[in-house]
Amino acid sequence: MLTEVAEGIHKLVIQFPGGMGEVNCYLLKGPNGYTVIDTGTDSESAKERWKQILAAGIVIEKVVLTHTHIDHIGLAKWFQQEVGVPVIVSNLGYEEMQKRRDTLRRNRINNLLIKHGGQALPNQKKDDSFIYDFEPDGFFENQQYIQLGKELFEAIWTPGHAPDHFCFYNRDKKIMIVGDHILQKINPVIGLWSGEEENPLQDYLTSLQTIKKYPTEIALSGHGDTIDHLQDRVNALTAQHEHRLQQVLQSVRNDSKTAYQICIEIYGTENIILNLSAFMATLTRLLYLESIGKVERRESKQEVLFKANK
Repeated sequence: MLTEVAEGIHKLVIQFPGGMGEVNCYLLKGPNGYTVIDTGTDSESAKERWKQILAAGIVIEKVVLTHTHIDHIGLAKWFQQEVGVPVIVSNLGYEEMQKRRDTLRRNRINNLLIKHGGQALPNQKKDDSFIYDFEPDGFFENQQYIQLGKELFEAIWTPGHAPDHFCFYNRDKKIMIVGDHILQKINPVIGLWSGEEENPLQDYLTSLQTIKKYPTEIALSGHGDTIDHLQDRVNALTAQHEHRLQQVLQSVRNDSKTAYQICIEIYGTENIILNLSAFMATLTRLLYLESIGKVERRESKQEVLFKANK
């Protein structure tokens, strides 16, 4: 069930329905048991997987979260209240948990989609706000050293994919747990999951440069394979974002368009419900280009249009 990816560190792939379909959780062995990094979603299949781990005699000392997206925090409350394992989050993560207890967040996302030319999401049968409704047992903050297993790791704030995203770095072994900040084969989604306009792409591009300061031989990501050449992957992600930014800018060079129209043009899909990530990626690129003066918006009561500045 566990795959050793470095000395004292094992990977457990937790599968679940929907979304990415699976997440990498890491178990770091310490003198009093294992530290678990991230949990998977609140699903029966994920719970059964963890029950198998516990039944095998593996002792879990604590759970630590890279960020509070649902596939990473989903079973944290279960671990705390059903299994009796303490949960540690960042101070910023706790702020995000409090925001996500708000059942009106989905309404804000729908308003954002409509404002930028899209359509509202269908009614969601399951209210996931309860996942965030618990009090963590401890907190950490940027550049704090935290015990993961038997080693100390530095917590590095890397906002962009999530405003509360943290990586964990062990300088002696040159190992970094990168969560969803950097993935080997796909670009992490940069979205506006609070339903409010912000500039997460600016945060993400800055965070990518931050990571380059840390010499890393093994990078352990939240999805997919281990990353052996982290610097090369950072450079590739930066170049891919620059390419997409140029595509968006070219799209509005001569005509004013909504984010929805640009998304269709670039990604070739009209079903934003099926490809919400593409819509979010398009919108966050527009907001970034607006922040650096490359595009400007024209806003009416119905929708927002963007056009390149001359």
